[in-house]
Amino acid sequence: MTPLESKATGCVVGAAVGDALGGATEGWTPEQIVKRYGGAVEGVVPPYNADWRNARPIAPYHKGDGHITDDTLMTHALIRVYEKAGDHLDAYAAADHLVPELMTEKVWIPEFEAEALPLQRIFLAEKWLVARLHYGHVDPREAGTGNIVNCGAAMYMAPVGVVNAGNPRKAYDEAIDLAGAHQSSYGREAAGVMAAAVAEAMRPGATVDSVVATAAGLAKDGTKAAIEAVCARARDLGHWSESFEALREAIRPFDTVADTYRDQGLGARRPSRLHSIEELPLALAFLVIAKGDFRETVLGGVNYGRDADSIASMGGAVAGALGGLACVPQEWVEQVGTASRTDLVAPGLALAGVARRVHAQDLLRRRAHEDAFARLADG
Repeated sequence: MTPLESKATGCVVGAAVGDALGGATEGWTPEQIVKRYGGAVEGVVPPYNADWRNARPIAPYHKGDGHITDDTLMTHALIRVYEKAGDHLDAYAAADHLVPELMTEKVWIPEFEAEALPLQRIFLAEKWLVARLHYGHVDPREAGTGNIVNCGAAMYMAPVGVVNAGNPRKAYDEAIDLAGAHQSSYGREAAGVMAAAVAEAMRPGATVDSVVATAAGLAKDGTKAAIEAVCARARDLGHWSESFEALREAIRPFDTVADTYRDQGLGARRPSRLHSIEELPLALAFLVIAKGDFRETVLGGVNYGRDADSIASMGGAVAGALGGLACVPQEWVEQVGTASRTDLVAPGLALAGVARRVHAQDLLRRRAHEDAFARLADG
């Protein structure tokens, strides 16, 4: 593999593995996780609820057992959109390509133990895409307004960073445009920052510090403040197992979701320049604590609980982009791929090919612009 292919597959596979491991612990506290599993989770584990079909009727999903969730379904769908478009994406690409992917293309959905449309699995904040764009005919650039403000766009935005590898500013701008069809406020902002973090992690020579600095440097408002506060706290912590209370304390002023997680107040998930999603700052914090180690970054998110699948998936995407495919434990790759009946590597290789083609087009466009400007400037 070339470095591009290794980093692209590391990112995409890493995101899927983190998603699958975190799915089992999503929605629970660290204390509940330890009680259920007899200690910290160190790999693939069974569902938190053995009777998963009936434990939560609103979400009758087979989480755990190495099953990927909607985070990975959306990520792979976006990669297929990039393959079809063959170029940079914007909000209209969400309407023209992503929505049809969700509505018409059946895939194996491990949590259903069946083949189905992604639309039938994704949750309400993601179904918003279909309701607004396909049925509501809303301008794609404005369709995210009014949606639940959450991590729903950020959780699948890593491919934008791969396509814009080494160019975080461009990744940020592209993701902000694309995510406008899905999210607003700090949910949209997080999508841009997530893409930028991956784009920096893809750069040869990138480090944990450069990724965090890039993310904080591009982030705005509450997202910027949250990343700075949480990562500053993380630098004083030695291991994720001792970090949960301190990290929760650091993110609490920016997070609109209650400590009890599923008990929502009237101010939760509403637009604000003061707030941030929890998942991206926490993913970066665990990356800092783990010093970029993939396994420890992911396990931090898994055992933190709350939105564990998205935290671990985002952390896995960035750590995987930094370290390449070799840094993702092969045992986890095989377990998750087999349990999910999904080729985890092929989408990353496809995305690397897209990145190479888009970069070639960018070079031609840049040279044409340089030539035009030179003729303007030189008279």
